[in-house]
Amino acid sequence: MRYVALLRGVNVGGNHRLPKQAFQQVLESLGLRDVVVYLNSGNAVFTSDSAISSSTVQAALEAQFKFPIPTLVLPGDKVQAIASAIPDDWTNDTSGSKSDVIYLFDDINTADITTKLGYKPEIEIMNYVDGAVVTSISRANQGRGSLQKLVGTKLYAQVTIRNINTARKLAELVG
Repeated sequence: MRYVALLRGVNVGGNHRLPKQAFQQVLESLGLRDVVVYLNSGNAVFTSDSAISSSTVQAALEAQFKFPIPTLVLPGDKVQAIASAIPDDWTNDTSGSKSDVIYLFDDINTADITTKLGYKPEIEIMNYVDGAVVTSISRANQGRGSLQKLVGTKLYAQVTIRNINTARKLAELVG
């Protein structure tokens, strides 16, 4: 079965450096195969014959790199379902729209999460799908949106965010 590992807070602003090759080696040391590390922002796709937990991957990474690495491992079919929930006409561009997928750690993966995130329907779109919230906002309203207010909160520590281009590519890679 194909899986995706999403790491939170690595290679951001030069902090918590996690080189792609070393990331791949840790996953392979767990017996995972066909490992592809996508970009240098904590995304990997791999194959495993048995279920692999987020905690197993996280423990191996933290043992190797000696800093906390919140880790979310999702089955490939769930990653594809999340990407399928992104409307085809949504973009992530510098002038028009900012569109993201907010991947949810298990503790907050509930249908009422958009309320907890402070969803503002007058300026943004947020759609819950099991495992994530897909969201889009115009660049003009971005500073007033829910994601801006999420940063630094307790809830923020329980999500990992990717732009829709990355989410679509990860779904393609598991396919």
